[in-house]
Amino acid sequence: MMNRDQDLKPQDVKKLYWDSIDKSFELLLFNLYLFINITKYSLDDFDKRKNKYLPSEQDKAFSPKLYQNELIQYLDNNRKLKLAFRKYNFEAKVDFDLLKKLYYDYAKEPGYLKFLAEDSEYDSFVEVLLDLYRYAKKAESYVEVVEDNYINWEDDKSVIIGTMKKIIKEVPAKTDDFFLAYYPDDETANVFGEKLLLTCMEEDDELFKIISPTFENWDSERIAVLDMILLKMAVCEFLHFETIPTKVTLNEYVDLSKVYSTPKSKEFINGVLDRIANDLAEAGKISKSGRGVIDE
Repeated sequence: MMNRDQDLKPQDVKKLYWDSIDKSFELLLFNLYLFINITKYSLDDFDKRKNKYLPSEQDKAFSPKLYQNELIQYLDNNRKLKLAFRKYNFEAKVDFDLLKKLYYDYAKEPGYLKFLAEDSEYDSFVEVLLDLYRYAKKAESYVEVVEDNYINWEDDKSVIIGTMKKIIKEVPAKTDDFFLAYYPDDETANVFGEKLLLTCMEEDDELFKIISPTFENWDSERIAVLDMILLKMAVCEFLHFETIPTKVTLNEYVDLSKVYSTPKSKEFINGVLDRIANDLAEAGKISKSGRGVIDE
């Protein structure tokens, strides 16, 4: 079976699928919320330096420009973004002492010290904010806050990090609801994701019949459950997603096996899928159409 829970109905799986998409989007917004709030501690830093009995020249020259800049001000004053933050009640999920610690740890970093010492233009703000996020995503305090609230961080991390970098480079945006563009579009979520999931469930037995002859001396019961799932999903793409090149599917699932399965899974997945793809192609069962999708 596609999974070991025999009682799981298609509608249940569909709901879990959409819940996971919603959680991924919420996780992106949570990262934005944390990021904005980390920069706010430059105001706290400024006040502390200003109120020192004997401030240094560095203290006197300090500016809270990590927060007081066009990019962060756009995000922090974005009404629609604030409404989204409130909707998910992010404030109640955060230990702000951890964010404060993260800021003051980052305040010792060469990139930030260089930024403070120089006159700043738009490009330098982008550079330091990217530097801050690179630092934050690796910091123990940041990871603790995120993982305490979102178990999908490890799975979604690479996509979230890439999207955060894109947002930092592109704000201020032309519209206040710019962040909605990062919710998966209908084609990705409906036409591809949901269709793949449900088709795999509906054709589970047939997919196994296609895959099992390639196991040779392998006992199918001893093959890792995740490897079997990846194989079925890949074969489903071979057969039913005519706009996705066969080679793209094969490489995609080999990459997934590297991340989620056992150390030897990539060779196993690659070998099995390569053989299945050739067998299906020879039998005329793979039909690909559209520009750039016909394998050479």
